[in-house]
Amino acid sequence: MGAHHRDDSAENGGDDNGHLAKRPRPASCPISAAEIAEEFAHHDPSVARINNGSFGSCPASVLAAQLRWQRLFLRQPDEFYFHRLQPALLRSRILVKELINAADLDEVSLVDNATTAAAIVLQHASWAFAEGGFRKGDAVVMLHYAYGAVKKSIHAYVARAGGHIIEVPLPFPVSSNEEIVQEFRKALELGKANGRRVRLAVIDHVTSMPSVVIPVKELTRICREEGVDQVFVDAAHAIGSVEVDVQDIGADFYTSNLHKWFFCPPSVAFLYTKKCSASSRLHHPVVSHEYGNGLPLESAWIGTRDYSSQLVVPSVMDFIGRFEGGIEGIRKRNHEKVVEMGKMLADAWGTFLGSPPEMCCSMIMVGLPGCLRISSEKDALKLRSLLRKEFEVEVPIHYQLPKDGEDAEKDGSSTVTGYLRISHQVYNVEGDYHKLRDAVHKLVNDGFNCTMLPSE
Repeated sequence: MGAHHRDDSAENGGDDNGHLAKRPRPASCPISAAEIAEEFAHHDPSVARINNGSFGSCPASVLAAQLRWQRLFLRQPDEFYFHRLQPALLRSRILVKELINAADLDEVSLVDNATTAAAIVLQHASWAFAEGGFRKGDAVVMLHYAYGAVKKSIHAYVARAGGHIIEVPLPFPVSSNEEIVQEFRKALELGKANGRRVRLAVIDHVTSMPSVVIPVKELTRICREEGVDQVFVDAAHAIGSVEVDVQDIGADFYTSNLHKWFFCPPSVAFLYTKKCSASSRLHHPVVSHEYGNGLPLESAWIGTRDYSSQLVVPSVMDFIGRFEGGIEGIRKRNHEKVVEMGKMLADAWGTFLGSPPEMCCSMIMVGLPGCLRISSEKDALKLRSLLRKEFEVEVPIHYQLPKDGEDAEKDGSSTVTGYLRISHQVYNVEGDYHKLRDAVHKLVNDGFNCTMLPSE
C-alpha cells in the first residue's frame, strides 16, 4: 500500500471513511482552575476580558481540533470534499439537534453566524411580499433593542419589498417580564391596525445592548393567539447561556451562535426551521451547487471556504464534558457569578443593576456613576476605548437617554446614563472585575467626565 493510505487519524482528525478518531472520555474529575487557565492561555494576560458576549472564546483543545481539520483539508482537498466534509457536518448537526431538542434533523442547518441566519429568514419574507404571498403594507414587528445588523437587515429585505416595520419600545432599566409583554401586545395591536396583518415577529431571546433575557416562549404564544404568521427568534447569545428547547419555545425559526457561549471558534451558528411549508422555501443567500436540495445541504456547501469551525462541535462537547454538570453547570455558575460581580460593582459605585438577576443570563447591565456624564453613544464608545487603552479593561458601554417626563435613575444626585455590560465565562476571575471597579473609581476620584474626552 502507498504511503497515502497510512493511518494518520490521531493527527488529521479522522479515518479514511470520514469518521472522527475516537476521542478520549472526559475525565472523571472536573476540570481544575489551572487547566481552565491553560485552555485559555492564548488570551492576552494583561487585559481584563469582561466581554465574552461580543466574540466568545475558544479553548486551546478545540483550536487544536480545528487545526487538524484544516490540515486534513489542505492535505488532500478532493478526498476531503467528496468523503469527509458532509459526514463531519452531519455529526455536528446531530449534536446540535440533541442540544436544542429539535424534532427532526432536517430542521437544523449550520451557517456562519446569526446574521446569516437572519438574512435567510428575511430573504424569504421579502420574497413573500414581492411575489404576493404577503400584502404590501402588512407588518413585521421587531424589538427596539434588536441587534443593529438584524434591524438593518429587516429594513433592507422587508421594508424594501413593501413590508411595514414596527418596533416594540422596550423599557430600560427593566424590572419585570410584564413590562416587556405589555409593550409587545401594544405593538401587535398597532401592527393589525387599518386591516393589516402581522406577517413576522422577530424576537430576541437575549438582547445584545442592553442585555436582557426576553420571555420568548410567552411572546411566541401571544403571537399565535394574535394570528401572527411566523415567529423568528434571534438568539445569538442563547446557546450556552440560557436553556434552549425549540419545541417548547414554539417559534418557526430560531438561531444562535455557537462561537459566543458554546466555545466554538468563530464563526458558526445553527438555524432551526420548524418543519412546515415555509421552511421548505428557505434558501441560503449564497447560491451554490446544492440549491434546491433543502437548506441544510445548501448551507453545507456554499463554495470553497474553511468549514472547520462547523466541524469541531464534537470536540466542544468533550471540553464541556470536563465541567461538573456539563453545559447546564457552566450556565448556572456563569449566571451566579455575573450577578455576584454585578452587585459588587453596583455597590462599589453607588449605582444599580439594569434588570433583576432573573432577567439576565451570563451577562448583566451595571449602572456607571452619573458623574461620568455619558451623554451620547459616541461618549460611550470613547469611554470604552479609554478603559481599553489606559486601564486594559475590555467591556461594552450602553448609553441610555432618560425619557421625557420620567424620573431618571440616579446615583444620589447624578443621572445615570451609562451602563456596562459585563460578561462571565469560565476563564474569568474576580480580579478582572476588581480591575474594572478600580479603573472607574480612579476616573471618578480624578474628577474625570466625558466632556474631557478628545473630540473627533
